[in-house]
Amino acid sequence: MTTRDPASGHQHSLVSIRLITDDVARLVDFYERVSGALVRWSAPDFAELETPAGTLAIGGTRTVALFGADSARAADNHSAIIEFLVDDVDADYERIRQVPTEFVNAPTTMPWGNRSLLFRDPDGNLVNLFTPVTPTARAKFGH
Repeated sequence: MTTRDPASGHQHSLVSIRLITDDVARLVDFYERVSGALVRWSAPDFAELETPAGTLAIGGTRTVALFGADSARAADNHSAIIEFLVDDVDADYERIRQVPTEFVNAPTTMPWGNRSLLFRDPDGNLVNLFTPVTPTARAKFGH
C-alpha cells in the first residue's frame, strides 16, 4: 500500500507489521502452519513471513530495547487483526482445526462480502482468514 503525505508530497509504503513476542519460535511455527509458507529467520530474535502484499515480522522482546525500553509489550494486542486472503476459507478451516488455537468463530459471511474465519495465535493476537464471496468483494480483491 502506498500513500502520499499531502504536506511533503512524499510517498509512504506499508511493508510490514511486526509482532513482539516472548517466544519467537512458537509464533514462527504457528504462522508457518497457518499460512503454509516458510518464515525467513534474520536473527535468533527476528523472523519474517513474506507475502505478496507485505510482511509479517516476528520479533522477540529483547528487540524492543533497540527502539526504546518498554515501547512495546508482548502478547498485549487488543485492537489489531492480522488478515490473510485465502482461496477457500472453509477448506482452510478444516486444515487449521488441526493447529492448536482458540477459534473466535467458524467461517462466517460478513456484511461486507467476505467469508471470514477468526482465531487467535499463541500470544492472543486475532488472525482472520477470509475469502471474498460477493461480486463486490471479489472485484475488490481480484477474485
